[in-house]
Amino acid sequence: MTAPTASTPAGDTAVLATNAPYPTGASLHPDDTPVQLLGPTGERSSHPFYGPIAAELDDDRLRAMYRDMVITRTFDQEATRLQRQGELGLWAPSLGQEAAQVGSAHAYTADDMVFPSYREHGVAQVRGLPLTDLLPVMRGVSHGGWDPFAHNLAVQTFVISAHTLHAVGYAMGIQRDGRVGTGTDADRAVAVYHGDGSTSQGDFNESLVFAASNNAPVVFICQNNSWAISVPTATQSRVPIARRGPGVGIPAVRVDGNDVIATYAVTAEAMRRARAGEGPTLIEAVTYRMGAHTTSDDPTRYRTSEEEESWRQKDPIERLRLHLVATGAADEDFFQGVEADAAEVARAGREFCLALTPGPVAEIFDHVYSLPHQQVEADRAAMIEFESGFADTETTDQEAR
Repeated sequence: MTAPTASTPAGDTAVLATNAPYPTGASLHPDDTPVQLLGPTGERSSHPFYGPIAAELDDDRLRAMYRDMVITRTFDQEATRLQRQGELGLWAPSLGQEAAQVGSAHAYTADDMVFPSYREHGVAQVRGLPLTDLLPVMRGVSHGGWDPFAHNLAVQTFVISAHTLHAVGYAMGIQRDGRVGTGTDADRAVAVYHGDGSTSQGDFNESLVFAASNNAPVVFICQNNSWAISVPTATQSRVPIARRGPGVGIPAVRVDGNDVIATYAVTAEAMRRARAGEGPTLIEAVTYRMGAHTTSDDPTRYRTSEEEESWRQKDPIERLRLHLVATGAADEDFFQGVEADAAEVARAGREFCLALTPGPVAEIFDHVYSLPHQQVEADRAAMIEFESGFADTETTDQEAR
């Protein structure tokens, strides 16, 4: 298949990057129809461009994707229970978004760098980060975080869309380091996850401009889960979010975010382009947040049970399960084994959470800056002095007891 050039556009809604033509399959469809390769009842469908890419997924990889999705959901549900029981201060559920996360994450190489927001539990699972590392910040015992280079997974970002700029900056850095477009195994790229709500932020739009202007090797993955807390996507954007890309010269594609196979194929092609020096891509993964925005949210106040039920029929895990059964790629022993593994991950997560205790309050000043900072150190000293004033009170209380 020949990719379109600037003189042969792929579709009437497509706007090509000035220095990097993109494949036919990556243009916006004239009707904005998301790419789908696995239907709600587990049936496979073809696609002229993404079908051959999806064919890379053998039964072993499909089983691995299923396992990652089930573990992600089980851990997520356990963390939600922990919050409801007062053991976590907050939790951002990923229920319903497992395919968008796991499918895309399976498309990365070990050297690719990934920037999550705060809901990408499935991405953490695929990248090999212990899911328990997500808990300390939610329990309030530390700032959270981990070594981002241990799994090439940046720390979570809670400030909406701030990390999209971080991702573009990192992509520009590896571009300048000569790690893009060499045609060797040294090539790498960057992926950044964000929600539909983030597209209303200035940071996101600035990120698109920087990425397009620099032909940066970055893939934006928008998990359009229909709701930015209580604001529906249609209120924020009069057109599909994917159209934001062509507006600044970035190719874009919509994909069924509940289809783990299509999400993999679309992301694999976008990352290939980025590593080859062909520039950024915007992916809009159309999915649905089945749970609350966070555990401080009540979704029954702004959406209907009928809407939730309609999306429950498109469950990403169930559709892959149906496909594995229909093709004979997995049997009941496999599914029971996955459930047992997931239950053990959840059990270990609860045990880990309950054992977490806060350190000295002065630790909140650690890692604020990478180098010593005069004001931070002064604040630390003031906090230590303030705490020391309560030492006699604590001793008196203990003696009284």
